[in-house]
Amino acid sequence: MAAPPAALVSKVKKHFIGIPAPLGYVAGVGRGATGFTTRSDIGPARDANDVSDDRHAPPTKKKKKDEEEDDDEDLNDSNYDEFSGYGGSLFSKDPYDKDDEEADMIYEEIDKRMDEKRKEYREKRLKEELEKYRQERPKIQQQFSDLKRGLTMVSEDEWRNIPEVGDARNRKQRNPRAEKFTPLPDTVLSRSLGGESTSSIDSASGLMSQYPHGTVTPGMLTPSGDLDLRKMGQARNTLMNVKLNQVSDSVEGQTVVDPKGYLTDLHSMIPTYGGDINDIKKARLLLKSVRETNPNHPPAWIASARLEEVTGKIQAARNVIMKGCEDNPKSEDLWLEAARLQPPETAKAVIAQAVRHIPTSVRIWIKAADLESETKGKRKVYRKALEHIPNSVRLWKAAIELEDPEDARILLSRAVECCPTSVDLWLALARLETYENARKVLNKARENIPTDRQIWTTAAKLEEANGNINMVEKIIDRAISSLSANGVEINREQWIKEAIEAEKCGSVKTCQALIKAIIGYGIEDEDRKHTWMEDADSCASQLAYECARAIFSHSLAAFPSKKSIWLRAAYFEKNHGTRDSLETLLQKAVAHCPKSEVLWLMGAKSKWLAGDVPAARGILSLAFQANPNSEEIWLAAVKLESENSEFDRARRLLSKARASAPTPRVMMKSAKLEWCLNNLDTALQILEEALVKFPDYAKLWLMKGQIEEQQGDVDRAHETFNSALKKCPSSIPLWIWLARLDEKRKMLTKARSVLEKGRLKNPHNPELWLEAIRIEFRAGMRDIANTMMAKALQECPNAGILWSEAIFLEPRPQRKTKSVDALKKCEHDVNVLLAVSKLFWSERKLQKCREWFNRTVKIDPDFGDAWAYFYRFEVLHGTEEAQLDIKKRCIAAEPHHGEAWCIVSKNIDNWRLTTENVLMLVAKDLPIPI
Repeated sequence: MAAPPAALVSKVKKHFIGIPAPLGYVAGVGRGATGFTTRSDIGPARDANDVSDDRHAPPTKKKKKDEEEDDDEDLNDSNYDEFSGYGGSLFSKDPYDKDDEEADMIYEEIDKRMDEKRKEYREKRLKEELEKYRQERPKIQQQFSDLKRGLTMVSEDEWRNIPEVGDARNRKQRNPRAEKFTPLPDTVLSRSLGGESTSSIDSASGLMSQYPHGTVTPGMLTPSGDLDLRKMGQARNTLMNVKLNQVSDSVEGQTVVDPKGYLTDLHSMIPTYGGDINDIKKARLLLKSVRETNPNHPPAWIASARLEEVTGKIQAARNVIMKGCEDNPKSEDLWLEAARLQPPETAKAVIAQAVRHIPTSVRIWIKAADLESETKGKRKVYRKALEHIPNSVRLWKAAIELEDPEDARILLSRAVECCPTSVDLWLALARLETYENARKVLNKARENIPTDRQIWTTAAKLEEANGNINMVEKIIDRAISSLSANGVEINREQWIKEAIEAEKCGSVKTCQALIKAIIGYGIEDEDRKHTWMEDADSCASQLAYECARAIFSHSLAAFPSKKSIWLRAAYFEKNHGTRDSLETLLQKAVAHCPKSEVLWLMGAKSKWLAGDVPAARGILSLAFQANPNSEEIWLAAVKLESENSEFDRARRLLSKARASAPTPRVMMKSAKLEWCLNNLDTALQILEEALVKFPDYAKLWLMKGQIEEQQGDVDRAHETFNSALKKCPSSIPLWIWLARLDEKRKMLTKARSVLEKGRLKNPHNPELWLEAIRIEFRAGMRDIANTMMAKALQECPNAGILWSEAIFLEPRPQRKTKSVDALKKCEHDVNVLLAVSKLFWSERKLQKCREWFNRTVKIDPDFGDAWAYFYRFEVLHGTEEAQLDIKKRCIAAEPHHGEAWCIVSKNIDNWRLTTENVLMLVAKDLPIPI
C-alpha cells in the first residue's frame, strides 16, 4: 500500500505524552475497567521481621563506611535534644560488662515499682472508659437480645403464618392461580401510529396469550392521531406507585414502618442497664442459689424479679415472681410485687389469687381497690375487705373517704363499734353529727380512749363553737387532771402546738384556755420569765398572735412590776395589735411601772399619732408627776408642742427645763428651736451659755459654728471650730466641718493638713480618710485620690464606707472585681451592699439590683440612703405598687442615718418634715449610677 499523504498525518505532538500521571489516576477507570494487583505491586512474600537476604548486598567495605556515617549522624547537632541528649547510643562500641547489666536491672526494677503505683489508677480508668464505651455503643447482639428471647414463645402455627418477604411480582409467581397480565410492547403502538390498521392479531406473535379465542383487546389497536407515549409512560408510573403504596400498607405484604419513629424504636430496644454483663450473670447465679437453698424466702424472689426488670427482661421477671408466689402463697410482699410487674388486667387476676390465699391482708385489699378505675368498684372492694377485716382502721378510713356525708356518718357509726380505740374515727363521727349527738359521741370516745388529749380539745372547740365559753376552761382543766390520773405525760410543747392549731381553726378561747392551763406546767420559778418570753416569740413567729398575747397576759399577771415584760408586750401590740389594745396595755403598764419613761412616752406618742393632742399632753403631765426633772419627758413635751406649732409653750417648757434640769441635750434642743425659728442671735446666746457649763459637748460647738457660717461670718466660724477641736479632739464631725470650711475658703492645703492632723489624733478612722479622698477627687487629683484610697484600705481594711467608695473609683471593667473583694472583707456592711446594688443598677441587671436592695434594707432598716436609692430605683424601673410598698416599709422603719439622708433630714429648713417627705426629697436628688 502506498503511504498516506503527508497532509493527512498530524505532526502536532499530544500535550499529555511524556507528562507524569495525576495523583490517584487509574488507567481505564473512565470506561469501566477495574485495576488488579500483581506481586510486583506488593513486593515479595516476606515478613518485615524476616532475616534480610545478603545475596545482593554491597561489599563489606561499603557497609563499614555506612556504619561510620550513621555514627557521625547520631552525634551531630541536628540529632541533639536538650532534654534527652543525642538520638543514638554514645557507647555502642564499648563492652557491656556486669556493672552495666546490674545497673540496667536496678533501673528496670525502679521502672516496675513506679509502674505498680500507677497500675491501680490506670486499670480503674481503663475500666471506666470501657464501661462508658459499652454504654454508648452496645453490640447488636445486646440490642436485640430481648427480641430473640421473645421468639421462644412463638408457636408452630405462628411460624407458618409469617408472611413471605418479597415484592408483588414474586408473590404472584408463587401463586399460579393468580391472574396474569402481559402488557403490549411499544412496537405495536408505533405500528398503529404509523398508519397500519389491523382488526386481528397474529396468534404466532405471542400477543394472544391473554385471550385464547383470538379476540382483540378493545381500544388498544384503534388508530388515534393524538396518542402520546410520554403521557402513557407517566400514567404507567403513577399506577405503579399506587400499587406499591397498597402493597407497603398491606398487612399481608410488607411490614408498615414509620420512617420518623424507626430510629426511636430501635433506641428503645437498647438495654437501659449500663453495668457489666458479668456482674449481672454473677448476681443471677447468686440469687438462683439463694432461691434453691431457701425457696420460702420471699426477698430472694423479689430481688431476682427486680434484677430481671432492671436488665430489661420484664417477662422473665414476671415468670420469676409468679413462681415465687406459687412457692410462698402467704407472702403479701410477693403478691404485691407480682401485681406491680403485671399489666393492669393481669394484675387484677393476680390480686384475686392473693386475696384467696391471704384474705386478711390489708395491703392486698387496698391494692385491689387501687386497680379499680371506677369509684363504684372501689366501694365494692372496700366493703368486701371490711367483711374479712372489720377491725382495720386503714380500710375504714379509705372506705369512708369514698362515701357521701350521710353514708359516711352511717359507716363511721359502724366503724367506731369495730375500732373503738381509733381517735380519728371518733373525731370524724363527731364532726358529722349534730351538737347534742357530737357531745354524746365525744363522751363515748373518752370512755373508750381515756388517754388521748385530742378528744378533750375537740370537746372544748365544740363548746366554744356553740357559745358555751364558760365550759371551755373547765374542760381543759378536767382534761389535764384526767390525763395525769391515767398516767399520761403532760408535754408542754405538744399542748402549745395544740393551742396554735386551735387558734388557726378559729377557736380563740380554746387556745387561751390551753395556754393558761399549760404555760406554767413543769417549769422552775427562776426559769419562768425567760421560758415564757421564748414561748411568746415562738408563737409570734408562727403567726399565732392570740397564743402570744395569752402568754404575755399570764406573764404580766405573774410579774406585774417587770418593766421588760411590759415593754415586750407593748412592742408586740404595736406590731401585731390595734391602737386601742396598745393604749389599754400602756395604761396598765404605767400604773404598775410609773418610773418607766419609755412606757409613758409610748402612750403619749400613740395618742399624738391618733390626733388626740390633749390626751397626749395629759399623759405627759402625769409622767412629769411620776418622773420629775426627767430629760426624756421634758424633750418629748417640747417636741409635742413644737410639732403642733405651739412654739411659745415649747419655749416655756424649755426654759423650765433649763432651770430645773440643765442637761446638754436640753440646752442643745433650746438652741435648735430658736435656730429653727430663725432667731439666730438668741440661739447663739443660748449656745454660749451652754458652752460655759458644758465645754466638752461637741454638738454645741458644731451648732455654733454652723450658725456663724450661715450668718456669713466664716472667720468666726473657723475660729469656733479650732476652739472646739482643742476641747473635743475626738469629735470626727468637727474635723470634717473644719476641713470643708477651709476647702470653701480655697485653702486646699490647709484642709489637707486639718484632715491629716485629725487622722493623727484619731487613727484608723475611715470617715476622715474618706473625706480626704473626696477632697482630692473634687480638686481633680484622681491619681492622688486612688493612692490615698489604697493607703486607707491598708489602715482600715474592714471599713465598708471606704470599700463602697473604692468600687466606683475604679474604671468600669474593674468594678465587679473590686466589689467581690469588698464583699469578702465586709460581707454584711450596708454601705458595701448598697454599692453592689448600685453596680447592678449601672449594668441594668434590674432583678439582681432589686434583690440586693431588699437585702440591704433588711440588714439595717435604719440606713436611710438604702431606702432612698431603692425608692428611686422603683420610680424609674418599677410599678406603683412597689413604690407604695417601699414607702410604707420606710415609714415603719423610721431611718435616721445615712450620708444623703442626714444632709436632708438635718437641714434646718426641713426640721418639720415627716419621714415620707424626707424620703421623697432624698430620692429626688440622688444621681443614677452609671
